Amino acid sequence: MDGIEVRELRYFVAVAEELSFSRAAERLGMAQPPLSRAIRQLERRLGGTLFHRDTRRVGLTELGETLLDEARYALDVLAGVGRRASRAAQDTPTLVATAKPGVATGMLPRILAAYACLPGAVPVETVVSGYREQADMVRDGRADVALVSSFFDRRGLDSEPLTTEPRAAALPAGHPLARREELRCADLHGEPMPQWPEATPAERAYWSGRDHHVAETRGRLAEDESAEVRGPTVSDPGQLIEVVALGQAVALIPRSLADANPRPDIVYRPVTDASPYTISLAWSEGSRSPHLARLVRAATDLLVPTG
Repeated sequence: MDGIEVRELRYFVAVAEELSFSRAAERLGMAQPPLSRAIRQLERRLGGTLFHRDTRRVGLTELGETLLDEARYALDVLAGVGRRASRAAQDTPTLVATAKPGVATGMLPRILAAYACLPGAVPVETVVSGYREQADMVRDGRADVALVSSFFDRRGLDSEPLTTEPRAAALPAGHPLARREELRCADLHGEPMPQWPEATPAERAYWSGRDHHVAETRGRLAEDESAEVRGPTVSDPGQLIEVVALGQAVALIPRSLADANPRPDIVYRPVTDASPYTISLAWSEGSRSPHLARLVRAATDLLVPTG
């Protein structure tokens, strides 16, 4: 098979995300016929069909689903190379650090203050990012370093855990489980759980407390997913707290989020066997930037216990 061209990957991702050749062509600023020919050529290179096509809809095949994940990753890596090289070429090198609102953005100023005291420190731009954006921002070069929390996609990244805390169950007041002093993950199975947009099966397993119980094989994972009871979709911790208060779901959350949201309509209980919630520092795999190395050292010296 000849090598796949970057142009072909961009075309494919546009069609896969739009699920429409006409909308993808408009997005790419090109006519539809050459786009269709390029996709057919890519399918010939791969030896398989990427899209189910009929007169009413376009859908991804299993091969298409697999390629979409890999293509997004490959395009992010290429974009990251260019952006990081551009920042390194500036007269005054800079770093970009990102974190999502909450505990992570509370930690970031302390880390940057410690870094600024080191010899050779360079200016650091900080960016507040949204849910699940941090790892992607490092991969595609929008950020050099990020504070990322459980659960995140580790592909193409090096990381160092900084803080770890237990998780607790958030329950509507009056829920039968609220009468118990502590819980186990199995106690939450069968309860509706809030859903995060575009969460992977591994992420859903983590947030529902099933990550210890899901087998490594895809078949067992699918079987475990079928037992999930999915609650409302939420996009931030504030929404999550509200759907619990309304009795629409129970949730497995970091202890710090529980401590920050005391409410009479919600009861928090420790979940003794839940995997912990960890905040890590993540950066591009194999980076040789001395400025980044100093920032990582400042963060670990500040936050990682020794001995």
